[in-house]
Amino acid sequence: MFERIISELGPWVWMVLGFVLLVMEVIAPGIFMLWIGIAALLIGVVSLLIWDADFWTWQIQVLAFLAMSLVSTYVGKRLVGGHDDGTDQPLLNRRGAQMIGRMATLDEPIRDGRGRIKLGDTLWRISGPDLPAGTQVRVTGAADTDLELTVEAVLD
Repeated sequence: MFERIISELGPWVWMVLGFVLLVMEVIAPGIFMLWIGIAALLIGVVSLLIWDADFWTWQIQVLAFLAMSLVSTYVGKRLVGGHDDGTDQPLLNRRGAQMIGRMATLDEPIRDGRGRIKLGDTLWRISGPDLPAGTQVRVTGAADTDLELTVEAVLD
């Protein structure tokens, strides 16, 4: 069946497939069908040029289309995606990291390396050396989950 469709439409089967994929990209954008559609259009152009060549069987055309899809998707990803745009607020959604460097006084002692501290209007879990209540501490780190801060005593 596939061979019959290709032989009836000739090189235009790839053009039709390319335009269908481009229309799918317009209907449901995601910038993925675009590159595969471009690959189909390129194979269609090549097919128009070498349609009568003995080696240009439908199997070779499909393999060329698959290879061209991979190449065009890779090139498209390099052109459009993957840019790491810097931000003016790199700590925006990392509350714990925003606390690094802040100083506070312990309301409760740190026992067995664990305690709590109030910074602003938030009560944070902290870890650090055992220290008595009333000690001035500085936040030196934040856990990856931003649920716990690391503190050290401020030396006068």
